[in-house]
Amino acid sequence: MTWNTALNGSVTNNCITVGKKMAERLRVLLLTPHLGGGGAERVTALLARGLSREKYELHVGVMTQSGGANAVAPGVAVHGLGVSRVRAGAFGLLRLVRRLKPRVILSNMAHLNFLVLLLRPFFPRGTRVLVRQNGTVSAARAFGGLPSYTGLLYRLLYRHADRVICQSQAMAGDLVGELGIDPELIAVLPNPVDVEGIRAAQGAPHRWTGSGPHLLAVGRLSAEKGFDLLLEALAAIRARFPHADLIVAGDGPEREALEEQRRRLRLETAVRLAGQVASPYRFYSGASIFVLSSRHEGLPNALLEALTAGLPVAAFPASGGVVDLLRGLPGAWLAGEVSAPALASTLTAALEDLHPGQRFVRRFGGERERQAQPEFAGGFAGEFDFARAYEAYEAEIDAICMKGRM
Repeated sequence: MTWNTALNGSVTNNCITVGKKMAERLRVLLLTPHLGGGGAERVTALLARGLSREKYELHVGVMTQSGGANAVAPGVAVHGLGVSRVRAGAFGLLRLVRRLKPRVILSNMAHLNFLVLLLRPFFPRGTRVLVRQNGTVSAARAFGGLPSYTGLLYRLLYRHADRVICQSQAMAGDLVGELGIDPELIAVLPNPVDVEGIRAAQGAPHRWTGSGPHLLAVGRLSAEKGFDLLLEALAAIRARFPHADLIVAGDGPEREALEEQRRRLRLETAVRLAGQVASPYRFYSGASIFVLSSRHEGLPNALLEALTAGLPVAAFPASGGVVDLLRGLPGAWLAGEVSAPALASTLTAALEDLHPGQRFVRRFGGERERQAQPEFAGGFAGEFDFARAYEAYEAEIDAICMKGRM
């Protein structure tokens, strides 16, 4: 059954009336470790805002916060468990699921996915579980970013999901090849992107100081994000661009180490660690280039958002998805390897080619998709069609629920 309220449909309280038939909205529980600045967390908030209210009764479960309602849309119930760590929230999560009795649970981030799938036998019968994979396992393993037992958890638990959601074909192939996940379980869905927020931020832009060029990076201050490599690269390119500066929007456990590195490299006046900011989009208008310095990454929303705004981008080949997205793209420069010298060389080449304030209108997918897209900077088509991300998620949720009835 396909819901279509535009055809003989109307909304009444928690139900949809189609002709003379009435069906209750599907109750969907979106789970996330916390609501905040991380890309995966923003995806949860965007889904809570963008999924159909006519079709779904939406709830958000937040593991490590007791509040956070201001981070999602009005009318969406937020249930904060307030535990210290995700794994400490097993009993609270089980109580929440048994009380809400959601038809669908959509979990976000691997360690939370593991907990949800471990608890699944105790959920109400008929509960469907979708898990969203937000990283590339092989890359994380290569850089020592995962405990040795993590692969076993993936193999044992992911097979109990109704669907494993990836953001790119490369990420899906990695799960199949690296961990033997059944390809039939995997769906490749685009990330939603806050296009309205990006546009709105243009009305209150950050005022950059100095002549630049101005570099922008967004992400959690953690080892895998590679901001230490970015600081080394910035120190190197200042021989060619002496007024180059950098803003990093984000916070995390590596802040003290990065502050010490900034002092050691004598970049105190050139590097601003802006901390957690409500809207990193306000830095876009004056930025010369966006930098993705991650050692390994899935397909980060920070990158998609920068592309949406038309920013030039310099990036490490952090994953197959990143490489597939950026290869041959106007205004995108890919480093040959993950190292500070490679990033410095890539940034130098990019900045020498760019003129101040340059922006790019980008198209994605095949020729047919390109012709079908409206004129918009960052309009995606095909695999990376985030303009249709909500529709793709809704179709997957509906298909899983219908499969359960067959």
